[in-house]
Amino acid sequence: MVEKSQAGRLWKIPDVKHSKFLKHPTKPFEVNENSTVADALTAMSQTAFQGKNLASAVDVWGSMLKGNVTIFFGLAGAMVPAGMRNIISYLIKNRLIDCLVSTGANLFHDIHETLGKYHYQGDANTDDVLLQKEGVDRMYDVFASEPEFRNLDSYITLFADTIDLDRPYTTREFLFLLGQHLSKQTETDGIVTSAFKAGVPIYCPALGDSSIGIGLAARTKGKKILFDIIADVQETALLSLKAKETGVIYLGGGTPKNFIQQMEVTAHLWSNKVVGHEYAIQVTADAPHWGGLSGCTFEEAKSWGKIKQNAKMVTVHCDSTIALPLITTAVAQKYKDIIKKRAYPDLFLTLKKTRIEDLKRVLDI
Repeated sequence: MVEKSQAGRLWKIPDVKHSKFLKHPTKPFEVNENSTVADALTAMSQTAFQGKNLASAVDVWGSMLKGNVTIFFGLAGAMVPAGMRNIISYLIKNRLIDCLVSTGANLFHDIHETLGKYHYQGDANTDDVLLQKEGVDRMYDVFASEPEFRNLDSYITLFADTIDLDRPYTTREFLFLLGQHLSKQTETDGIVTSAFKAGVPIYCPALGDSSIGIGLAARTKGKKILFDIIADVQETALLSLKAKETGVIYLGGGTPKNFIQQMEVTAHLWSNKVVGHEYAIQVTADAPHWGGLSGCTFEEAKSWGKIKQNAKMVTVHCDSTIALPLITTAVAQKYKDIIKKRAYPDLFLTLKKTRIEDLKRVLDI
């Protein structure tokens, strides 16, 4: 307790050297020309703010890889045009993730590059009216060819004519077939082709809200292609139920984040043993006080049962194009031996064993 001093004397304050809040001093970051990215982030764990959170994200991901954890990855924002495509492909090929939920736009842009096309560095201050006249689309400071995008729309249209249209598809099934189709036409691996080859399911709950949807909508002849989006919801809930533990990693927010979050809510309707995701990482530039999902905290998600009460989790407030290369490189370096030995789940096998038609048998309800 602070005691009031006599006139002209300083206030006395208690000795706080034993306070439980003063246990871990920050440690100045030392530049080392021989350090790896993993070394640098380990050193940053003793600093503060988002540098410390970057380091925490590496270790939370490492904990997922060490355990019997099914890892779901949510991909939002224009990450492929911004040059993040090969990182996602690397995560799939090396099974640092087990299931991808993506916006349709990222998958469209991935296919664009898999077929040998490019996105280009640009200037965010360029005259957009002039760009439109020249057939150039802008994504902040990235440019792309609108005629090339139109050609890819047509590619999607023609692909739809090659599949059986007498039944509806989950987005997972559709993207698996699209990956298979692409793999026969190019040796270049991207997200969709890597997922097909590695047996990593991709879900795209808002497929229509993308140029893939535009390409499919352009089909005006023949049978319509139909999607069973509710089966997507059921399948991911089943994957959660069958997993010993689940971990989530989000770049941005939007539909992919919410879709992965809500699988715990859906699964809980079938089993009261569902406790929420046990591990969680999110990289976001949004803030929670606007009320949007992209900035929603994991603490808030606990109120819905989406995140386990004592989950190991971290939020990194950062541009994903800065955070993702650093975090993934550090994880690859720091946990390379664990990654090589990881016994990852075969989710396609799980889905074959638990067909949606057999829900009552599988769930015993």
